[in-house]
Amino acid sequence: MLLNKRIQELELVMEFEKVEECFKEVSSWIENVGKKRLKETINLDDSLEMLLQAQKQFKEFDLVASEYCKRGQEALKKMNRWEDFSSVDVHSYRVKLQAYRDQLEEFCTQLDETRHRVGETVRLYEFFDKVRQGICCTEEGVSL
Repeated sequence: MLLNKRIQELELVMEFEKVEECFKEVSSWIENVGKKRLKETINLDDSLEMLLQAQKQFKEFDLVASEYCKRGQEALKKMNRWEDFSSVDVHSYRVKLQAYRDQLEEFCTQLDETRHRVGETVRLYEFFDKVRQGICCTEEGVSL
């Protein structure tokens, strides 16, 4: 039984090393591109026109970012079997795996929150624009 468990652990380590390339690529993209782009969307412009342009740019970024999130989540799924192993030999791999999981979850959550915030801000500005247009039309009608 111990030999079988040790063989399984070695297989997991070999599998981890294959999947780690995907983790490294996703992690690097998140650090070098993803987080920077999310920070850029913190300050949204004041005009509806500029806001719509920012939303369009964010949607393009969101497509790419969502693909990286999906790739990272698929790689993590491949490593779900790690939860069953607690030996000292696989501990360092579990720590790396948890660090990748934490980074990915944090980024994906921030992406979702930003997507929601941008969408809500655009809807709010569109509403205010309609109200403003309605007030202007009403004022024009009253002054005639």
